[in-house]
Amino acid sequence: MRVPPSTRSSRTARSPAGSTLLGRLSDRYGRRPVLLTSLTCLGVDWLAHAMSPSPWTLLVFHALAGACAGTYTVVNAYIADVTEPDSRARAYGSIGAEFGLGFVAGPTMGGLLGTVDVRLPFFAAAALSIANVAYGWFVLPESRPGDRTTPLNLRMANPVGSLAAVLRRPVLGRLAYARLCADVARMTHQSTWTFFLTYQFSWNTAQVGVVMAASALAGAVFQARAVGPVVRLLGDKRAAVAGSLLGAASLLGTAFASVPWILYVLQAVGVLGSLAGAAAQSWVSRSVRADEQGTVQGALTGIGAVAETVVPVAAGAAFGWLLAYASPGLVFVGAAACAALSALLLAATPETAATSPDGAAG
Repeated sequence: MRVPPSTRSSRTARSPAGSTLLGRLSDRYGRRPVLLTSLTCLGVDWLAHAMSPSPWTLLVFHALAGACAGTYTVVNAYIADVTEPDSRARAYGSIGAEFGLGFVAGPTMGGLLGTVDVRLPFFAAAALSIANVAYGWFVLPESRPGDRTTPLNLRMANPVGSLAAVLRRPVLGRLAYARLCADVARMTHQSTWTFFLTYQFSWNTAQVGVVMAASALAGAVFQARAVGPVVRLLGDKRAAVAGSLLGAASLLGTAFASVPWILYVLQAVGVLGSLAGAAAQSWVSRSVRADEQGTVQGALTGIGAVAETVVPVAAGAAFGWLLAYASPGLVFVGAAACAALSALLLAATPETAATSPDGAAG
C-alpha cells in the first residue's frame, strides 16, 4: 500500500476528526454537498493565503480548511458508488495518476506565477478551487443521495469511535492496520528522502526536483494505464501484497544505495509498487456496504492524517540521530520493515464480501 513521494501530491493537512465526520455526513446526506463544502473551504483558505494581514488569520483559515478537507474521503466513496467492483482499482489508479500530475504541474505553475507576484499562486489556487465548485454544482451528478436513517451520533462521528468500529471487524481491521504500516513507510520516505539524497550524493535542489518530477510522470502513466489491467489479472489481494513487497524492496535498496544509477532503478521499482494503493483501496471498497463507504473511508483517511502528523517529526528526529553516526540510510530500513509488515497483514487477510457492521466478514 506504499505510494512513493514522487507519485503522491501534497494536500491541505487533513484532520482525523474532520475526515471521519465528513465521511459519515456523506453517507447520510450524499457525497455532492460534502464535496462542494470541502472545496469551498479550500478556496477560501487559498484566498486567505493571498490576502491575510497576519499569520494568526492565516492559521485560523488553514485550520478551517483542514477540518473541512473531506475531498479525499468523499472522492474514494464516490468512486465506489459509481464503478463496478472490477473497475475500481483502475479508477483509483486514475486518481493516483492525477495526484502525480498535480505534483508536477502545481509546483511548476506556482513557481512561474510566484516570479510575477508572491501572492499570485494563491489566487490561482483559489480560482481552481472555485472552478471545481462550479463544476460540481452545475455538472457533477450525485452518486448517492444519502440515507437520512444513517445514524449520526457521537460514537460514529468521532475518529476514535469510528476507527474502533472498523478495527473490530476482522477484514477491515487488518486492512486498517496494513494501511497504518503503509502510511508510516510512505511518510518516512517522503519526509527524509530529499535530505538523504543531499547527504548521500551531494545533490542540489535542481537534481532532486528533476528526479521527483520524472518519477511523478512515470507514476502517473503507470497508474493511469497499467494499474487497472494488472489488478484485474492478479486480483485486489495479490496486487496489494505484490505492490507492498515492491515498495519494501525499493525502500530497503534506497537505504544502501551508493551510486545514483541504482537510485533510478529503485525509483522505478517504487513506481511499480504504487499499484498496492489502488488495489488495497479497491479491496476496502468491496468489503463494506454502500451505506457505509463514507464512514469507513473517513476512518481510514484519519489513519493517514495521523501518520502525516506524527511520522515526519519522528522520522526527522531519527534521521538526525543516525546522521551523527553516518548511517542515515537506516531510517529507510525501518520504513521497509513497515512496508513488509503491511504486506504480511494483507497476505493474512481473507477476501470476503461485505456484511453488516456486526458481521464476521466486513
